[in-house]
Formats: sequence, C-alpha cells, structure tokens
Amino acid sequence: MYTTKPQRFPLGSILEDTLRLTSRSRLLGGLATIGVAALLAGCASAPVPTTKNSAAASNFKPCMVSDQGGFDDKSFNQLGLEGLQSAAKKLGVKEAHVQSVTENDYVPNLAQMVGQGCNLIVTVGFNLANATRDAAKANPKVNFALVDSALSNADFSTLTLPNVKPVLSDTAQAAFLVGYAAASYSKTGVIGTFGGVKIPPVTIFMDGYADGAAYFNKQKNKNVKVLGWDVKAQNGAFTGGFAAGTEAQNAAQTLIDQNADVILPVGGPIFQSAGAAIVSSGKPIALIGADADVFVTFPKYDDLYFSSIMKNMSGDIADIVAATAAGKFDATPYVGTLENGGVSMAPFHKFESKVDSGLKKELDAIKADIISGKIKVESPSTPK
Repeated sequence: MYTTKPQRFPLGSILEDTLRLTSRSRLLGGLATIGVAALLAGCASAPVPTTKNSAAASNFKPCMVSDQGGFDDKSFNQLGLEGLQSAAKKLGVKEAHVQSVTENDYVPNLAQMVGQGCNLIVTVGFNLANATRDAAKANPKVNFALVDSALSNADFSTLTLPNVKPVLSDTAQAAFLVGYAAASYSKTGVIGTFGGVKIPPVTIFMDGYADGAAYFNKQKNKNVKVLGWDVKAQNGAFTGGFAAGTEAQNAAQTLIDQNADVILPVGGPIFQSAGAAIVSSGKPIALIGADADVFVTFPKYDDLYFSSIMKNMSGDIADIVAATAAGKFDATPYVGTLENGGVSMAPFHKFESKVDSGLKKELDAIKADIISGKIKVESPSTPK
C-alpha cells in the first residue's frame, strides 16, 4: 500500500535513470524466512568500484551461480553475469560461472565454485538463499554476495554472516511509477500482471505496479482495474516457474481475454511468452519488462514494449566485485532505491509519442516525492 501527503510537482528527470520479508512462499518447499527489518537496519550504499590492478587483485577470482532462469534469460541472470564479466575485465582477472537448471543444482554448483578457488561467489536469486548460507558457513574464508535475499536460520530467525553480503532492490518504487504510467496509457481501463513464482522478489513488483495504478485512479478520479494481483490479499496469477513456455503464454492470454491492454510479467524470460501471446492476439497491447530494459536485451518485441522496471544489477555486482578484489568486502546489506539509482523506470522508447504529453512531468514529480518520503511506497516485501 502507499500513503501520501498533499502533492506538489517539482521537476526532475525520470528517464535519465535507465525485502521487509515476512514469509517464504510455500512453493519453495522449506526455504527459510528472515526478519529483514532488523537485518537491514543500516543498509550500505554500493561499494565504490576500482579498476586499479594490484598484486592482490591479480590472484582474485570472482564467480557466479545462476538460478533456474539461466544466463540467457535476457533479464535477471544475464544482468548479473554482465556485471561479473565487466568487473573481471577491468580488473584483468578471470571469472567463472555455472548455470543451474533445477534447484537440485544449487548445492553442487556452489561446491564447484568453491573447489575452483573462487574468492567471491555471487549467487543470483532468492531461491539460492539456503544453499548460499550453508556454503558460507562451511567456507568462512570465501566471500559471497546473495542477490534478492538476505539470510535466515532453519527456524526462520534472522541470520548475518561476515562473509555474505545481501544485495536487495526496492523495486516497488520503480514499479509504482510504471503502474501509474500504465493506468494513464490504458485505453480499455484494464491492465494486468502475472508472476513466475510467488516469492517476495516477484510480488514486490506486482505490489508497486498495482499501487501505482491505484494512485493514478485517486489522483485522476478514474477506475482503471488491475488484474492478476490483489495487494490486500497478497494473491494472484503465477505460472509456477521462471521458464518461458506454455504456462506463461496461457497466463498472458488469460489477461488478454479479460481486456487488459498493458501487461507486466514478472519472472525472468516469461515476458517472452507474453510477447508471443500478444502478437498472436493481433490486439494493440503493451508489454512491460522486469529487471532489465527488455527493449535492449530482447528487441524481438520492441514494438510492444511500453517500459521496463529496472534493477541496476549489473552495476551493483560490478562494484561489489571490484571492492572485494581491493580487499574492501563489506557484508552490510545493500538496497537499491530510486534515490541511489539501484532501481529505475526505463524510457518509453517507441511509445514516446503515444503517452499523454503531461505524463513525464507527473512521473518526475511522483519520483521526487517517493524519494523525499512524501509518497510512501510500501510492500510486505519491501527491504528496510
């Protein structure tokens, strides 16, 4: 939900910017939960990158383990790998990475990276939280960066380890902007969303998106409906996985059949299946990307992309790799926000001329008020 004070409209430039976890999903079959509010009490900024080689850096080996989406997902995992490889190139060192196909790969893949002498292992995704925790406990001299989750014990109590840095994103903030814009653009008065798996890094997008549309309705006295997610009930439409395919295409088709003309799929490559469903429908439906600017990463459907809700994963991971190589590893959690550039809204690209002429100024003002705290964007999955 969001709360707001009376509005003002300072100008900024939204297009220049390119988990209070409450419980683990039952779908994860026992992944532990955490008390993020306590864990993230003093969230650090991203480490200052360095490109200067040293004797220590020359012996440094950064590594990465993907989740089930794989490194060619044109989204979450791909961004992570790009950050790892960019930092390794600047440092003049070799990196290593291994892809997970199923959840059964997490433990052996981590063991493989430890066995290869990795100094920093970045694990990409909420689902790797437990495997990362156990590997870090067993290998205290190896540093880890855990993306999209923090740590907990088996009894769900909060856990911190000196060699694990949680890397989190308050994507509800950027999703709020996109939800507002989607509601403004919609011609049918119906927009929709669906996710891969019901876990906090997915539902936080859906919360922000729905709340942004609700804020539009309040400001403009409209009644744009959001299908696929109920913020109050914390329940909605999910495919059950993060793979592109029939389930994702069917989920998108369900929204299309209910007259949604803007759709947000959340979960790696499932947006590709939504694109296929839109093309097959022959209807003028806009598509929103998650994690990456999909207009850039997967231009196949560039005519459909309204915008994207972005995480600066590539830059954040590159900074962490560089800092670790310089002997400055910091286990304090990092949370990406609109203010620090960790999350942002992508340009409208080909929809630039199709949106309301005053929308950009409205978005600039809303962004400024989210940053100042005047508009409070909060999700049950918001990292604090």
